[in-house]
Amino acid sequence: MGPGNRPLDLEWLEDFLALAETGNFSRAAEARNIAQPAFSRHIRSLEEWTGAELFDRSAHPAALTAAGKRFHPLLADVLAALEAARIKARAAQDQAAAGLRFAATHLLSLSFFPAWLSGLEAGSARWPIQMFSDSAHACEDLMLQRRVQFLMCHGHDAVPGRMEEAHCPMLRLRTDELLPVSVPGPDGAVPLHALDGSGPLPLLSYSDVSALGRILAARLGSRMTRGAAPLHTVFTAHHASLLRTMALEGRGIAWLPRSLVAEDLAAGRLVPAAGADWEVPLEIRLYRQRSEMSAAAESLWERAGPGLSAGP
Repeated sequence: MGPGNRPLDLEWLEDFLALAETGNFSRAAEARNIAQPAFSRHIRSLEEWTGAELFDRSAHPAALTAAGKRFHPLLADVLAALEAARIKARAAQDQAAAGLRFAATHLLSLSFFPAWLSGLEAGSARWPIQMFSDSAHACEDLMLQRRVQFLMCHGHDAVPGRMEEAHCPMLRLRTDELLPVSVPGPDGAVPLHALDGSGPLPLLSYSDVSALGRILAARLGSRMTRGAAPLHTVFTAHHASLLRTMALEGRGIAWLPRSLVAEDLAAGRLVPAAGADWEVPLEIRLYRQRSEMSAAAESLWERAGPGLSAGP
């Protein structure tokens, strides 16, 4: 049986895109949630189907060959068209059951999404909604795998992420900022852990899969390690809400969204640990799939845009 007559498994195409993005068989297999030996067989089967080597395995990371580079953009368009066709077929069968699928970071799914959605739905029909709440990296995976229509997360123009690389349309919903906070000292006003203090200071840090952590590292990383009072990490977590809890326990300094700690600052439970020059501006963003979506999803996108409002 020649290459053109071999059966094609669509899963191989998704595997190809995952490997093209990461350049690493182990990470791509993990993102696709399959064992690496099976993932490698899928890539080899796809190469047999195309009749061409698609990856240079001698390169580190694995790189697309000339054939792979030609195949990649055409494949992305084919999968997008297939996804649009699938959504249209489902919508034609039962438009009301199409529903809406969101991925949102833990913080925004709890603190921002409910009120934002209620305001968006005012005076309009309500559609069934499925929400996936996880780390920023996991939410990005759901979008890239086209398992959700929308992604809500924090962002910064100077720190583009995978949604920008995938050219996903984006709306800026609200401004926010990361600011360093600490519990107050004995006098109730001066921070217990101040960035203008002396000696190394305890840092409550974001993990590598946190979008807020990536933004913070890109904007202030060198200042945080080479300042007059360098910070040393004493606790690491994905979620800002957990870092807030640890900050309230007096365990160190945490850079937290103002939208999360506004009430703590007003009540004096937390105080700024440094001046405004240590703050990092943020945006709360909504991304959508590039391909045409269900009528419900397209309607929500139209109602959500275009403006950006100021945070609390």
